[in-house]
Amino acid sequence: MKAVRTIRIALLAVAMSALSLSGCVVATAQPAYVRYEPVIVAPPPPRIEVIGVAPYPGYIWIGGHWSWHGHSHHWVPGRWEAPRHGHHWLPHRWEHHDGHWREHHGRWERHDKRHGRHGRH
Repeated sequence: MKAVRTIRIALLAVAMSALSLSGCVVATAQPAYVRYEPVIVAPPPPRIEVIGVAPYPGYIWIGGHWSWHGHSHHWVPGRWEAPRHGHHWLPHRWEHHDGHWREHHGRWERHDKRHGRHGRH
């Protein structure tokens, strides 16, 4: 009888562990800095994307863009995202300077309500 109780306790512990781990999320760490790689090849023209219906009211469309992956440009498709309170989306862009192209990744930027400007966070 004692062995049956031990087995039940062990099974309960396994079940509780599985339930507690089911909510875990593994996310990649974001670098503390952005290293800009000078690119000589200009990005191609943007692709035309078909924008469907937002999955939820208020979601915003983040347009697709060309990104550099070491030796060539790679298309990153657009997507819907939930708005972030107090932020606006700053789109991905390419900047040409001194014969090189520099990639600036899109990001959420905080609104600065005191000055009516966008903050740099």
